[in-house]
Amino acid sequence: MARRGQRTQRSQGPQRRRVLDNEGIIPQLARAVREVEHDVQRGKVTGLTRTKFQVVALLAREERARVKVDPAMSEGQRAEELKRLDGIGTILAKTGARASTLLALLDEGAEITWEARDLMRDMQRAAGMAVEDEPEETPDPEVVASQERQVVPRSVLSRRLANPFMAPDFSLTQKRTSTTHRLAGWELIEPLLESFERAADGSGACMPLPEGSTLRAPIGLELMKHQAAVVGAAEAGHRTFLLADEPGLGKTAQSLLAAQAADAFPLLVVVPNVVKTNWAREVQRWTPTRTATIVNGNGDDVDGYADIVVINYEILDRHVGWLGDFGFRGMVVDEAHFIKNKTSQRSQHVLHLADQVRLRTGNPLMIALTGTPLINDIEDFRAIWQFLGWIDEKKPRPALMDRLEEAGHTPIDRLFYPAARQAVIDMGIVRRRKVDVAADIPARRIADIPVELDGEVGRSIRDAERELARRLLQRYDMALATRRAGAVVAGIDHDLVRQVAAWEREDSSSSSEENVFGMMRRIGQAKAVLAADYAAQLARNVGKVVFFAKHVDVMDAAEELLDKRGLRHTSIRGNQSAKARTAAIDAFVNDPDVAVIVCSLTAAGVGLNLQVASNVVLAELSWTDAEQTQAIDRVHRIGQETPVTAWRIIAAQTIDTRVAELIDSKAGLAARALDGSDEEIGSSVDIQLEALVALLTDALAERDR
Repeated sequence: MARRGQRTQRSQGPQRRRVLDNEGIIPQLARAVREVEHDVQRGKVTGLTRTKFQVVALLAREERARVKVDPAMSEGQRAEELKRLDGIGTILAKTGARASTLLALLDEGAEITWEARDLMRDMQRAAGMAVEDEPEETPDPEVVASQERQVVPRSVLSRRLANPFMAPDFSLTQKRTSTTHRLAGWELIEPLLESFERAADGSGACMPLPEGSTLRAPIGLELMKHQAAVVGAAEAGHRTFLLADEPGLGKTAQSLLAAQAADAFPLLVVVPNVVKTNWAREVQRWTPTRTATIVNGNGDDVDGYADIVVINYEILDRHVGWLGDFGFRGMVVDEAHFIKNKTSQRSQHVLHLADQVRLRTGNPLMIALTGTPLINDIEDFRAIWQFLGWIDEKKPRPALMDRLEEAGHTPIDRLFYPAARQAVIDMGIVRRRKVDVAADIPARRIADIPVELDGEVGRSIRDAERELARRLLQRYDMALATRRAGAVVAGIDHDLVRQVAAWEREDSSSSSEENVFGMMRRIGQAKAVLAADYAAQLARNVGKVVFFAKHVDVMDAAEELLDKRGLRHTSIRGNQSAKARTAAIDAFVNDPDVAVIVCSLTAAGVGLNLQVASNVVLAELSWTDAEQTQAIDRVHRIGQETPVTAWRIIAAQTIDTRVAELIDSKAGLAARALDGSDEEIGSSVDIQLEALVALLTDALAERDR
């Protein structure tokens, strides 16, 4: 919108030189960012504060892009405008550091509300820009296309004909009991989220649970104590769970047996595509008296009379219509952090189905499963809480509001935050660590194996890294030279370093020059044969090995070397059919001659049980500790009998080493929010940005020696 207005303005004549500081969009942004800064300093972060923060960031980004290419500006004018924008960016960064929940508004997928759009247009008009009115809302082509693609399987039609009087069941609808209205008018969602950052006191995030359950596991299986506690809670009438146990503690089994205890059938299970088959297997193991059907494609082979319907996120758009009318009494969302972006169709379909389930069954069983609930930010909780029915778009729903009213505090009270955190936990957060509840699972460790990248490949990677550092230094020096007079910083200006790193990261997607993403991929390719050779040595000495990589070419190189070494192997890739995937897993687990399974981090990082091995080789680094942990936990889980070691292959004397350190430094983020740790952790786990910051800082320190 800003660009349209600016183009209209320029078309009326050459842009005249600004002679007053209060002309144009920048003064509007400066006033707004100061207001945001003032609100944050007072601890009064309201919805309007968040809207202003986001709008300033968006308009400043657009203005920077315009200034860089405006042919009507002299170099002096351009430098002056960029300097003023730097000042706004610095205030945004410092403000975001003080109120870290604001940083989620800068994500590419962050929702831009109508309030933000209105404020954006108001600021542009105040700046004298020609702004087009917001067009009348037209149907989203993707939504229309989604509706046109929707199908109803034949067996579901047969089920409807056989059960024509399937009326909604409101017998268990919860009644609101609170009569106080102390919190009426307060904005509560942000304080609730903030309570998980401010109120960690060393206690874990786990609701009170019973000692066990009268429900017994099927013959031949054992229900562990921590699993029985969740089943017992469902048996006692609790109906909403954010089951955030560490990976490997049997969340699938707990969900199925909780549904059995709550008689929550038919049950809808929404999962990533790669684990659909695994869910069907687990249904046969843990609830053998129940039938499961997997929805594939248009659902031609769906059993409309099944107790459990398993569907993957990717095809929800075709089936959301009949699923909403099916009459489910429970819903499970696996890897629930997949719905964190509420603007995505995937999230909207899941939230719509959750509302439909609640509409037809007053108090259904709703379970969100995730071992990594805070991959990026505490804001990721928002969509999950909405799925569970604890909050809506703007406020807590009655059950949670009652708990907050009973506590007797408002957000201006210091005691509100620990009370609010506990109120949310009591709604159904269950977080247990292996070390606490499954002492019989052996320990795990991560061991780094440094490798030297020799030859032409190694030299080219190191040259590319030096070129990237040189480019960052040049940007830093240019920014420093155009700084306003008087703003002198002795030594390294770390705020400016971070700003330069952010510019580089922002420009890397459109630049043909070497960037941090391409460099990490090249390092992965260079390490491929070395990592595969190490996996081969492990396999010959200690038995089966799980090999993880991010890129297909790295997997190809690894399999080629294993062939040369005469080692039988199999693989898990994203383009496999379910049948081929199952065959690959069975071969690795059951065939003693299959020594290595080569896995894609994205395709095999969830939903696999590979505890037949106790050694994992990580050939390429992830951008998050969560992804790394998910991979290791394919092996380190219930059923493992020996200690687990993850061998992380690190390219020495490259940025690979720094990225590994950054991943480890961010590993406590989830623990801070859910395990009660009071360890000081940085804000969002933006490893790419931090890697660039480290590269520039090291280059400046080296130059100043």
